[in-house]
Amino acid sequence: MTKIEKIVLSYSGGLDTSIILKWLQETYGCEVVTFTADLGQGEELEPARAKAEMAGVKDIRIVDLREEFVRDFVFPMLRANALYEGQYMLGTSIARPLIAKHLVGIAREVGADAVAHGATGKGNDQIRFELAVNALDPSIKVIAPWRQWNIRSRLQLLEYAEKHRIPVPSDKHGEAPFSTDANLLHTSTEGKILENPAEVAPDHVYQRTVDPVDAPDTPEIITIGFERGDPVSVNGKSMTPAALLTELNGLGGRHGIGRLDLVENRFIGMKSRGIYETPGGTILLSAHRGIESITLDRAAAHLKDEIMPRYAELIYNGFWFAPEREMLQALIDHSQAFVSGEVTLRLYKGSASVISRASPCSLYSADLVTFEESTIAFDHHDAEGFIRLNGLRLRSWAARNGR
Repeated sequence: MTKIEKIVLSYSGGLDTSIILKWLQETYGCEVVTFTADLGQGEELEPARAKAEMAGVKDIRIVDLREEFVRDFVFPMLRANALYEGQYMLGTSIARPLIAKHLVGIAREVGADAVAHGATGKGNDQIRFELAVNALDPSIKVIAPWRQWNIRSRLQLLEYAEKHRIPVPSDKHGEAPFSTDANLLHTSTEGKILENPAEVAPDHVYQRTVDPVDAPDTPEIITIGFERGDPVSVNGKSMTPAALLTELNGLGGRHGIGRLDLVENRFIGMKSRGIYETPGGTILLSAHRGIESITLDRAAAHLKDEIMPRYAELIYNGFWFAPEREMLQALIDHSQAFVSGEVTLRLYKGSASVISRASPCSLYSADLVTFEESTIAFDHHDAEGFIRLNGLRLRSWAARNGR
């Protein structure tokens, strides 16, 4: 085994990473620095500090990344209207490169020669963490305990915890819990009954949204302001990125917006089923498409839609820091120069529907499109030549085929 002098561990304070912390200390016999990212997961983070102190950690980092997360990762992704496989808003995927960025930054700061994570060998997160580290600092070694140790079952995990007096919550002793991930953009839930895609997800799986059936019977009208493709205000009130998404999460959750029951294709080659809740992000996606509908040129809008699946796949597969993602981002950001204005939406029983949009940069001309008399010269006869030219190849094709 290569001699490791110091490790920075991505640490949540949960059962898995608490065991990983002890395993790293035993296996490598070196100092472990813990890094806990506050991404708006809604959990009290001080218990993580207490657990790390109990384990003898001297350097404990708990960093508030909420504003950076939304401003530098979520909003650039939303400019692209990114959806993986047409549905998933990439809530877990987009958080991993940010965590990896800070893992590398702390490793450089403290002189660590390795970083470690708690992702399993079956999932996507191991790929996302490690590709990001490869891109940011190839000299740093990545330690993935789930691919190295001899623990092969949940029972062995609990036995290890008991042997080393690692506290195990009472609800962790019995049946394996759901696997969950949460941040300001979304909550995801996998495992247990959800592993059978034929089973209906139980109500208690949902954490951020009410059942649309039980949502208020009265619609709520909101207005979101945009500048250069990014949301900047809700109902006329300017907000920071994290505060704005937090506000929309509350509104969306109350109206049952943003639920998704998805069977997706993991990068590693298997299908998995997850329950996702993305209330604020779903509202923003509808609003952003609404403001783009009047500010983007047709060809530019269609080109964005063509590259979006590729862009979303790059994020899902862990290539946020890859040159091709950065190239696509430059194209996407260029398209947003005039995507400014306001969009009004109706929130009602699971839906966020655009009902009006306005922009000082609008390409929409009521005078041009009207069925009534217009002051803009438009010769209807021009359409005849336009249609004949576009139909030329079809007439030739039909003639050849005997039509």
